[in-house]
Amino acid sequence: MRATFALTRYQLAMLLRSQRWLAPLLLYAGLLAVGLGAGRPLLDSLGLAAAVLLPATAWLVRICVTAEPDAARHCAVAVTGAARAHLAAVAAGVVTALGFGLPAVALVAFVGDPHSTDGRRAVPVAPAVAAGLCGVLACVLVGAAVGMLCNRPLIRSRGIAVAATSLLTLPALALGTSPANAAVGELSRASAEGAVPLPWVPVLGAVAVAGLAAAAACAVAGRRP
Repeated sequence: MRATFALTRYQLAMLLRSQRWLAPLLLYAGLLAVGLGAGRPLLDSLGLAAAVLLPATAWLVRICVTAEPDAARHCAVAVTGAARAHLAAVAAGVVTALGFGLPAVALVAFVGDPHSTDGRRAVPVAPAVAAGLCGVLACVLVGAAVGMLCNRPLIRSRGIAVAATSLLTLPALALGTSPANAAVGELSRASAEGAVPLPWVPVLGAVAVAGLAAAAACAVAGRRP
């Protein structure tokens, strides 16, 4: 466990120094700027902040699993094993995505209107923020699953990996069976009804999806040189 934390810190330091996180951050900030505004219903805005984090997370995971030079990656694999080295890179992408999402939730809580969509019912801010954080977590985990399934070690070709990541992001967010879609949908329904249930089921589904994707990627990482 200590080695995994050390590898994750190493991956985070490498990501920060490379400044490759700027492009996903600008994508996320740009989408938020288009969709958010002062006075918009709080829960709808939280759903948007969670939803647009999914493609940014998939992009961050791709950056992290492909950024390390081959020689350095071989050294890490020799010391800790291929699966642990790969999970550390994925974890760095997830942590960075959460670093994008948490301030966005705070901003939405500050500028959003704590009322239902029709403006007739007040929405308690603290439960709404908790539901928004659950939505953020669900979308980050599903985005991480997309990044793991569409990049190395499962897909080695850069062009195919980029195309697959881009193409899978939309159904991962739009399909009704997606935990990310379910989490965002619950926030939207809560905004319409003025009630704030926590989307626990979508979060658990996102954990399962991310776990299966990680298991597949780690299994392949351990077999390929």
